[in-house]
Amino acid sequence: GLVIDGRTLNIIFQGGLEEKFLLLTKHCRSVLCCRATPLQKSMVVKLVRRQLKAMTLSIGDGANDVSMIQAADVGIGISGQEGMQAVMASDFAISRFKHLKKLLLVHGHWCYTRLAKMVIYFFYKNVSYVNLLFWYQFFCGFSGTTMIDYWQMIFFNLFFTSMPPLLFGVLDKDVSAETLLDLPELYKSGQ
Repeated sequence: GLVIDGRTLNIIFQGGLEEKFLLLTKHCRSVLCCRATPLQKSMVVKLVRRQLKAMTLSIGDGANDVSMIQAADVGIGISGQEGMQAVMASDFAISRFKHLKKLLLVHGHWCYTRLAKMVIYFFYKNVSYVNLLFWYQFFCGFSGTTMIDYWQMIFFNLFFTSMPPLLFGVLDKDVSAETLLDLPELYKSGQ
């Protein structure tokens, strides 16, 4: 691991040593930046995103973490004693750091699988609807007449195609939470 303080980060960013810093961090399993200013925190996140082309996740609990959370791809705010500024600027909010594991491994996996199934569902719905209209144009001699009344199309989208996304969003859990917590490698299999 690598522990680096704010003064050293200042030397790195002002001296143009970002490339060497990234080469060093690639050999570490974890990098801890302590006593860093809010600007330095966001600069580290932006550096990793820009140079390594990696997806970043920032976690913070106070106002000094807001710029870092906003610079990351995914921001997580921890509501705590330092106020709610980090929570208001984040994508997700948790009450304690110990809930991070469940947020990423369980809810992240479920969200990933639900979105994948919904994309396939929406492609299927639109292909079936467009095919119907396409073949109807051959039947009517390409006159441009509509096959389906405007109100029927609204009700079709409202009643028949809105229920599956709602049911999938609420009820679909391909693997139980306990299994996902016991086997974190299941998250990668979904990708």
